[in-house]
Amino acid sequence: MPDLPTLRAATFRTLAPQPDVQAALGAMGFVQADPIRAPARAQDLTLMQRVRGYRAGDLERLYPQLDAEEDMLPNYGFFPRGVQKLLHPREVGLSRIEREHPELLGEVRGLLQERGELHPREADALLGRGRVGNAWGGQSSATTRALDALHRRGEARVTRRVSGVRLYGPAPHLAALRGRPLPEEERLRGAVHLLAALYGPLPEASLGYLVTLSRSGFPHLHGALRAAFKRAVREELSGAVVEGVRYVWPAEWTLADAPVPQGVRLVGPFDPLVWDRRRFEHLHGWAYKLEAYTPAEKRQFGYYALPVFSGEQAVGWANLKVEGRELRADLHFLPAVRQTRALAAGLERELGRYRAFLGLD
Repeated sequence: MPDLPTLRAATFRTLAPQPDVQAALGAMGFVQADPIRAPARAQDLTLMQRVRGYRAGDLERLYPQLDAEEDMLPNYGFFPRGVQKLLHPREVGLSRIEREHPELLGEVRGLLQERGELHPREADALLGRGRVGNAWGGQSSATTRALDALHRRGEARVTRRVSGVRLYGPAPHLAALRGRPLPEEERLRGAVHLLAALYGPLPEASLGYLVTLSRSGFPHLHGALRAAFKRAVREELSGAVVEGVRYVWPAEWTLADAPVPQGVRLVGPFDPLVWDRRRFEHLHGWAYKLEAYTPAEKRQFGYYALPVFSGEQAVGWANLKVEGRELRADLHFLPAVRQTRALAAGLERELGRYRAFLGLD
């Protein structure tokens, strides 16, 4: 029966070092994306903890040469194509842009086939329909929304980014799947096991929540995905109740074999190590929050707090900011944490890695 220290150590298997970005994508299966840069985007913060010598922006720079696609499960991020096969063909209802501009998707399809690669501004210049409301209460170009709709349908793919803006092209590999998709049971089982491996060991309730979020990836198979989750928990995953919480993890794992982590790490708020706040609080004894969308006067941790780990224990948090060519670190520790010389030295080494990652060294 595992105890809390064993579970804490086992969560660090997601931080296994990888030789390059492609290997990291293959090992993880999914890297969540987020546009906030504090001090770098979420995908870069995640990969710098796993790929030696990784620099901010490497994923975007290398993306056209990688076996990588942008898609959604359970959140938006980057997948190897072998994982993306689980998500398509995807049946979605009519989006708002299709209802308001029913002819626009056909025109954008034609441009994608004609140009091979399309920048949203180029599409807007050629087909401009003005601006329409988006899901966040703001306004977006109608053609940009049409490109997003085609991407979600699997009729377009992100070819690369320019200054963070997605460029699109045709997606022949997904068109082929529409004719010969993977069996439905294989797709759904694969998605559940991917989540269990990426975020595990984690509370069974948290895996259920991840599956619920994943309806964005399987909007037409959500009921079947829930059934696959229940079957996996009942028949395929290992599990145990630890201090009143039932945890699950892939059956092939032996938790006791996980080495105890060493050193100091500052990880991003979307890193698999800390993504599940329920697990974080149970394993580390305190509640961590991302407060980027919390009014400044109500923040406890700061705009974009990165949890600080010493060994396998979360001991505090840091807000990092680049000012000029300097990295500023606003560090906070739990009251019971002894701020030893070893901890200070570990923090300085980790901040040195961040300086190199950000190109400040």
